[in-house]
Order: sequence, then structure tokens, then C-alpha cells
Amino acid sequence: MASLGLSFPPAAKTPTYLASSSSNFFSNSSLSIKTSQYRSRNSGFASVKCDMPESLNVGNGNPSIPIINEKTLPKFLESARMEKSVSRTSTRLKLFSGTANPALAQEIAWYMGLELGKVNIKRFADGEIYVQLQESVRGCDVYLVQPTCTPTNENLMELLIMVDACRRASAKKVTAVIPYFGYARADRKTQGRESIAAKLVANLITEAGADRVLACDLHSGQSMGYFDIPVDHVYCQPVILDYLASKSISSEDLVVVSPDVGGVARARAFAKKLSDAPLAIVDKRRSGHNVAEVMNLIGDVKGKVAVMVDDMIDTAGTIVKGAALLHQEGAREVYACCTHAVFSPPAIERLSGGLLQEVIVTNTLPVAEKNYFPQLTILSVANLLGETIWRVHDDSSVSSIFL
Repeated sequence: MASLGLSFPPAAKTPTYLASSSSNFFSNSSLSIKTSQYRSRNSGFASVKCDMPESLNVGNGNPSIPIINEKTLPKFLESARMEKSVSRTSTRLKLFSGTANPALAQEIAWYMGLELGKVNIKRFADGEIYVQLQESVRGCDVYLVQPTCTPTNENLMELLIMVDACRRASAKKVTAVIPYFGYARADRKTQGRESIAAKLVANLITEAGADRVLACDLHSGQSMGYFDIPVDHVYCQPVILDYLASKSISSEDLVVVSPDVGGVARARAFAKKLSDAPLAIVDKRRSGHNVAEVMNLIGDVKGKVAVMVDDMIDTAGTIVKGAALLHQEGAREVYACCTHAVFSPPAIERLSGGLLQEVIVTNTLPVAEKNYFPQLTILSVANLLGETIWRVHDDSSVSSIFL
């Protein structure tokens, strides 16, 4: 039996760094960044910490990776509406990680002041997955961090088996924390005889024994309705907004762009938070899956700094063709912002081609070092997820974070 077991280092002191930005969305202050890297000899994952989320001009192909690890939320989330009465001490809360994104799970644990639970995850020679919890979860509120990213089917099956292991170990509640929900794009029938895989996966997670799901930026809101259990939908926009606030961009020069008509609601909400910036829409026509053909632009971007907003970047065809159109229409600079960095080939070649000033993503998915390029910036959603987990555990409001 081949071992792919997870092994995590003992809990360390929470790394010191500062949350980004002032209360104004755009400032002219100069921020400095200091980065350090820690790599676990056993687990093989890397965690990068820094003091301030300022973009780096890196020439070696490595991205700047601002991460929020101190027990504070970004300035955007620090307001009077945040409830201060949430209990943050509990011996009945357990946090476990699958093999899909252990670095993010470790950062969440740092924020929450917890140690990741010990779990043994292995693969048999024929590919079957074996999961054994190595500590008691009887009567506990268990949270399993596992995005269903590439390899999607492997990670999904691993999540289902982890849920089953917790249920059979007499956990009181099991919450599947899914930073990236695979199959979310198959959320409706656009042609005859198609499956709605998002509903199928929701059924699998429910039947495995999960009591609740916590997901980040679902491809479409209706996916929440596919689950017959409660779903907490976490919006990662505040993390990206907080980073943009540290950049010296005048609000008068800014325009938010939706790369397609389906993303208008997302882009409009994003623009509203950026001093109610104007909105532009790329009219996109698809001739097939992962194939996008840009037709025209609705709105004015001449002489502006265009910020394209989407939930994910897969092959980057939509983003790059949209960026080319924006430059053609006179945009001064083009930024791309998304939550999920799927980065399927040939995404890296397209994104690093010079059309985009910066590509801003989050770490809901692990980004392999081979996919680093100079324009890439990775932001951490660990604090946001950690805060949400505390609120769910304490039966406090989650939606108040995003009001």
C-alpha cells in the first residue's frame, strides 16, 4: 500500500504580519513587503508570510504572495457590524485537512489558534483511498477542509470518505469546508440529454453524512439550492478589495469589467465596493466548452484602469480575449481578479503574454510553482474562512461579515 499520509508540524506561534490597506479604498501610501517561507519536511507544502500586501516586481517568474495570518481581519471587514461576542475557545471543535490544499488548512488553523487534527490518508496500489482519523472526534464539531480541485474526482472521493470516517467515529456535526466546489459549472441543462453534475455531487456529499457545507464563491448562487443541508456561501471579494486598496489607483480612473453577461451581478457588487466605480461588460459568445469568442464591449474604458472580475480562471481564454478587447478600446491598464485559480493549460502562457498588468487570485486552490509567472499575485482567504468557521461553530451570524 503506497502511503500519501498527511503529517503536520506542531502548532507554531501565529506568524506576525499586518492586514492591508487603510479605510479608503485607494491610497497613495508606499508599503513595503517582507516575505519568508516555511516548508514542512514531512508534508511538502509551503506557507509564505508577509507584512503587507504590496505587489512585487519580480523578474524570476515567482509571484508575490501576500498572506493574512495574524488574528485580525482585513480592514474591509473590521467595522462596527462585526460581532465581538463570538466565542473563540472550544475543546469540541476539530479541524482536519485532506490532501488537496493542506497549506490553506494550516493557515486557517493558525488564525483559529488550533492544531490540525491528525489523520492518516493513504492510497492502495490500485488507487483506492484509505482514511483513518488518529484522534477521537466523539461528540465534536468537525470541519474538513478539502477543495475538490484537480484531480477533481480523487479529491471529491477523498472528501466523501473523510466525511464517512467522521460520521462513523461519532462526530456530533460534520461540516465540509470546500473552498473550491468542483462540478459547479454543470449547474443547469443548456442542451438536451445533459447531466446536472452539481446536483449529483451535492447529493453525494449529503448522503456521505455531512451536516453542513461551507463553500467559497460558487459559480452560480442556485448551486446552494442543490444541497438538502445548510450551505454557508463565503464571498472572497473582501480579500481582493482589501489588496486593491493598497494600490495607488485613482478611483476616477477605475472601471470594473464583467468578462461576460452572466457575471454582471458579481461585477456590479465589486464596483459598488470600489467607490461605486463605473461598470463595463464584455459581450462574449461561446462556440463550445472552454472556447470563448469575444464580440464587443458595452461601456467606456478609454484611458481607464480596467479591473476584470470573475469567479475563476480556467484556460484563461475569456480573460485574455477580454483584455485584448479592452486594450483595443483604449484601456490604459488591465487587471484580472478571480477567486479560483484553476489554471488549466494553456492558461499560464496566455496570462503571462503581457496583456495583463497583474493577475490577482486567492489560495482556495493550490497554485503549483510551475504555474508561477511575474504578473501573478496570490492572496490568502485563511482568515476569512477561519472567522466563518468560528461563527458557524458559535451559531453566530455569517452574513454580517459581508454586509
